[in-house]
Amino acid sequence: MQLREQRLQGVLDSLVDAGAAGVLMQYCDADGLWSDASGVAELGTRDPVDPAGSFRIGSVTKTFTATVVLQLIGEGVLSLNDKVDRWLPGLVPAGDGITLRQLLNHTSGLYNYTDDLPEAAGIVRDRFLHWEPLRAVNMATGHEPLFEPGAKRSYSNTNYILLALVIEAATSKSYATELQDRILDPLDLRQTLIPGDAPKLPEPHAHGYMSADGELVDMAELNASQAWSAGGIVSTATDLNHFYAALLNGELLRPAELEAMQTTVPTDAAFHTGGLGISRLSLPGLVLWGHSGGIFGYRTWSYHSADATRQVTLSINTTDAAPPQTYDLLVSLFGCQN
Repeated sequence: MQLREQRLQGVLDSLVDAGAAGVLMQYCDADGLWSDASGVAELGTRDPVDPAGSFRIGSVTKTFTATVVLQLIGEGVLSLNDKVDRWLPGLVPAGDGITLRQLLNHTSGLYNYTDDLPEAAGIVRDRFLHWEPLRAVNMATGHEPLFEPGAKRSYSNTNYILLALVIEAATSKSYATELQDRILDPLDLRQTLIPGDAPKLPEPHAHGYMSADGELVDMAELNASQAWSAGGIVSTATDLNHFYAALLNGELLRPAELEAMQTTVPTDAAFHTGGLGISRLSLPGLVLWGHSGGIFGYRTWSYHSADATRQVTLSINTTDAAPPQTYDLLVSLFGCQN
């Protein structure tokens, strides 16, 4: 086994040793494409994780949602300076002072509705329930804003629920239809979908778990409508690498909108700045663009060099073990030298 493959497989195995049920990855650099996995697809079995399997991508969904919004901006249907009230009148208190740009880069000041989700036992109990988007919005707007729009950045899933509602208001089509027509079909992303209320993942897939009342609960089946446009997409490592390569190489956005997407604001981490549905991470000798995501049972990292010649998408099927730190994980995967 070559040194690169030894390093990559070693990272996957270390994640399982640290408590993950299983992990899969697709990695690409000048030496070519490498896909593999570690751990088991289901606890209590010896079934291996399929590197081509489907998984829930969590907040990596936000890059897809932002891309649709920016396409509509490029077509003149929307503007980054549009106020929320223009498209969703009266839905958000002070919506006349929040712009689409502020939703996209998390500077709106709106409360994050997922902070009000129940404890693990409640999540397990309600995991098959349907959520209407307005339920999330109303949970968020029941709280005072965290700050004046534009004053600072605070990550909020509420922003991306609202952005999908704006897409629907501006196009008179569903968010899922716009995503399919604008991204999934043109890129032939056949393994990427918005599941709606369908609880089952496509086969093959690995099982992810969360701890509730001291027991690990299999969360492979759930209704992801609660996460919707902020975190509901299902995909594969191959499809995510294809999507980000197309995005970063200008296949989905015009230069002006891609530049806007990659215009960032500071976050709480020195190595990380946030753009419009995308993050910029500065590692030793390497800048990456992409997003991470978490949803019950699954954690995803999808990061790419600006020209997409270096790419990684990694999915962990979680247990009750602490997930790896993003910076340390990516430094290990890309072999960065301090």
